[in-house]
Amino acid sequence: MSTRDETFAKVTDLIEPFNKKGIPLTDAVRFAQDLEWDSLTVMDFVAAVEDDFDIIITMNMQAEIETIGQLVDAVETLKAAA
Repeated sequence: MSTRDETFAKVTDLIEPFNKKGIPLTDAVRFAQDLEWDSLTVMDFVAAVEDDFDIIITMNMQAEIETIGQLVDAVETLKAAA
């Protein structure tokens, strides 16, 4: 399993408690539109991701992330920079 696959698996594990609609999770799933998350849910989820991966996701970066795939790629980039 590649590092990206492992990161995807961890991210989707973190999403599950917030996935109230039981949507199948893929790279293309959008947080606001598909999962229907509000800003508070997003903040709670981002905090969980930051804690789990020991990274900081800036507000500017958060604003550009719309899908699970984009988040996984951002986590990979931040982990590599650490």
